[in-house]
Amino acid sequence: MAAMLDLDRIREAPVTQSPYPFFVVPQAVNTKEARKAAKDFPAIERPGAIDLEDTEYGPEFALLVDDLRSDAFRKLVGQKFGLDLEDRDIVINVRGQMRLTDGNIHTDTPSKLVTVLLYFNEPGQADATSLRILNNGRDLDDYVAEIPPDLGTMVAFKVTPDCWHGHKAVPGKRLSLQMNYLSGIKTRGKHQLGHRIIGRMKRKLGRFIGQM
Repeated sequence: MAAMLDLDRIREAPVTQSPYPFFVVPQAVNTKEARKAAKDFPAIERPGAIDLEDTEYGPEFALLVDDLRSDAFRKLVGQKFGLDLEDRDIVINVRGQMRLTDGNIHTDTPSKLVTVLLYFNEPGQADATSLRILNNGRDLDDYVAEIPPDLGTMVAFKVTPDCWHGHKAVPGKRLSLQMNYLSGIKTRGKHQLGHRIIGRMKRKLGRFIGQM
């Protein structure tokens, strides 16, 4: 079965080193395959980041997720950023709806080594929320790159103390996937994990009961 990710295109994308290492790949998934994946994207009616494991999605999106989790993609990302990502845990979150509090300027936490973003919006559909790679944590208009969240576009960056990024606050539909290779550094209380697991079990039980 053919791969969804265009590894050659990703491999050829230049890595910009300033203000922090990042690269952008339009059509990291070719348009035809990206539309198939977008059609099978999880149905999300609420804002916020949602653990992929707490969603339901179709087979084409599942194929793309398999590609993202693959050893080949892991090795390629590690080479591009000069990192050893072997055996690093992966987490994947998806978003479907934006709220006015989303997009605020921020850096990713030290629990992450690399952030990979992949978008599933038709060109022009969500361009008002183009991601900006920022020079600082104060000014959204002081940026070195602006990336429309168009179908099949990938952005990846090395998580550093100054990996500032954000976008304009515009509520509405905006489909994106975020995958992180984790550093192993703990940034949340241990009890949080238990709450998360319990919440996931409750949601799955509720879906099962609803199907009876």
